[in-house]
Amino acid sequence: MKKFKSLYFHGEDVPPSAPEDALFHVIPVPFERSVSYGAGTAGGPDAILEASCQLELLTKGCIPAEHGFHTTSPVDCSGPVEDVLNRIRKCVDATLQVDKIPVVLGGEHTVTHGVISALVDRFDDFGVIQFDAHADLRDSYEGSPHSHACVMRRIHEQNIPIYQLGTRSYSSEEQEYRLVHSIPFLDSEDIWKKGHELSLPVDFPKKVFITFDIDGLDSSLMPATGTPVPGGLTWYQAMWLIQQIMNSRICIGFDVVEYSPIPGFHGYSFTVAQLVYNMMGYLVLSSTNSKYYIK
Repeated sequence: MKKFKSLYFHGEDVPPSAPEDALFHVIPVPFERSVSYGAGTAGGPDAILEASCQLELLTKGCIPAEHGFHTTSPVDCSGPVEDVLNRIRKCVDATLQVDKIPVVLGGEHTVTHGVISALVDRFDDFGVIQFDAHADLRDSYEGSPHSHACVMRRIHEQNIPIYQLGTRSYSSEEQEYRLVHSIPFLDSEDIWKKGHELSLPVDFPKKVFITFDIDGLDSSLMPATGTPVPGGLTWYQAMWLIQQIMNSRICIGFDVVEYSPIPGFHGYSFTVAQLVYNMMGYLVLSSTNSKYYIK
């Protein structure tokens, strides 16, 4: 894969800011260890960063770039999984130490476990909202408890509330776990039938982390992922849901994971880059978040 020309998000349009001056800290994590169908997630962060150089500054009527971007060096993803997760935790913790927003680019979904470890050290009470085709609630998959198919199970076992959006492919084990633990969800088919109105549980935490597995999008829109599933979210369904989350909750960070670039189809990379930038846009447009972050 061709290396991106710029080492920072949005490229030459947006000169990189010092960590203490940038609201958004973009953290590339090219981790790929447990993919179980299609491969290529290790190339996701590079492709997203390269495509981000083609983004327009204006999105959703605002310019998120005005609030500053700091792009870190890619996290070292060599060695045992536990070591990689610890490096992710340390990198995210450095962002939280200066009260900024981590924006993590995966890599397979396992990276979210490392991000959450840093958030647990920093915040007493928060929830995780998951966009995904899959529940990712298996206890183990292909012999590994750190598989991408287990990440939400590992998070929920830490007594962190989760809410699942766009899900449509899960095992009997995962369905039972959902029921036993009363995990709230809004499956993709329900969104198609009933609309995109989001009603989080009244006791769901005020602070949330959003993890967006891009296979949550319909596979006709986003086939560039290891485990595409038909019947997913359309672009605007995803945008409307993200907007509702940002308007009602304080977003303490987000990731976009499981992107596997397809050589010659750079439009998919641009789609993911636009998704990342739009999420930033909805955050800065939200009065809930602007009051918290923008003094």
